[in-house]
Amino acid sequence: MRVILADDHAMVAEGLGRLISEVADLIGQVADGRQLVESARRLKPDIIISDVSMPVMSGLDALRQLKAEGSQARFIFLTMHTEAQLATEAMRAGASGYLLKAAAGEELFEAIRAAMAGRVFLSPHIAGDVLRTISGANQGERQLTSRQREVLQLIAQGKRMKEIAADLNISVRTVEDHKSQLLVALGVKSTADLVKFAMKHGLVSD
Repeated sequence: MRVILADDHAMVAEGLGRLISEVADLIGQVADGRQLVESARRLKPDIIISDVSMPVMSGLDALRQLKAEGSQARFIFLTMHTEAQLATEAMRAGASGYLLKAAAGEELFEAIRAAMAGRVFLSPHIAGDVLRTISGANQGERQLTSRQREVLQLIAQGKRMKEIAADLNISVRTVEDHKSQLLVALGVKSTADLVKFAMKHGLVSD
C-alpha cells in the first residue's frame, strides 16, 4: 500500500510515519493541504492519512478537491478534533476513516485495513455521537462554496480585507460581500464568531 501522510506537527508526523512504515510504503510526507493535493496528484497513493487542521488548506478541503478531480485514494483523517459534526462532515465528503490521535496506535492499522477493503472506519470513541448526528436533521450545517471557505479560512488566520483580496486576486468589495454572505449563511454576527466557527470545523491550524 502506497501512503501519503499530511500533518503540520513535525514530532507527531515523525511518530506516525514510523507506525505507517510498519504496514505500508510511506511515499510522501507533507505539512499542509495544498502540498497534499499536489503530492497526491503526482504520486497517486492508495491511501492518504491526514490531519483535519493544517495551514494553507485544511485536510477536509484537500479531500474535497481531490475527490472533485477524480482521485481514487482512500482518505483517513487522524485528528485531535472530537466534534461529531466535523467527523460527520468528513464522512459525507467521502472519507474512508476518522480516528483520534489519542488512540492512533490502537486504531490506525485497523483503519488502513478497513480502507483497503473498501470499508469505512470510525473511531469507537466518537461513533455513537456521529451516528446520532447523521441520523438527525442537522439544521445548523450549511454548505459553503469553495471561495467562501477560502475567505473564511483567511479571515480566521487574521488577515485584513486588503490582504485577502490580494491573496485571492479579487477586489476588496468582493471579499466584503463574501464575508457578509458568510455571516448570514452561518447565522453569526461578528468576525470573532467566524473565527470560532473556522476553528471548530478544522479550517485553521491549532
